[in-house]
Amino acid sequence: MAMSTGGGGDDAPLSDINTTPLVDVMLVLLIIFLIAIPVALQTVPLKLPDVRFDPTEMKAENVNLSVTSDGGGCAVYWNQSRVRSQELLQLAVDKLKAEIDRQGGVNAAGLTLPEAHIRGDVNTPYRCIGGTIFTMQQAGFARVGFISEPAPAGG
Repeated sequence: MAMSTGGGGDDAPLSDINTTPLVDVMLVLLIIFLIAIPVALQTVPLKLPDVRFDPTEMKAENVNLSVTSDGGGCAVYWNQSRVRSQELLQLAVDKLKAEIDRQGGVNAAGLTLPEAHIRGDVNTPYRCIGGTIFTMQQAGFARVGFISEPAPAGG
């Protein structure tokens, strides 16, 4: 293969494409993308929980609460009895103290504190459920969880 320099007896114009500007533009774009992509993909490293249901372990010492909306207010039920906010706090404190005393005091080996399980109606405002969580934490319950209905199988 010979290289044409444009000289010589041929007066025909060169029809070869000059690829140097194309290569320059491609290299500039490559450098821009190499710099910009890591900035755009910065994320906070998180370990998200798996989405499978673990069966709830029902223990006699756990507290079961049901929260619904009652017209414009909130209705909280301790087991099957409706309670007001102050009654809920007092019942929770008494329950926690009784359970700690039953297990041998605060410094007892293998002390397992009861949990609060909240069943919240789908149509209940968040302030009702949030207030119940706050009250239970104020009483000293370290573990407050939600009871939900699992998704139908096969769907």
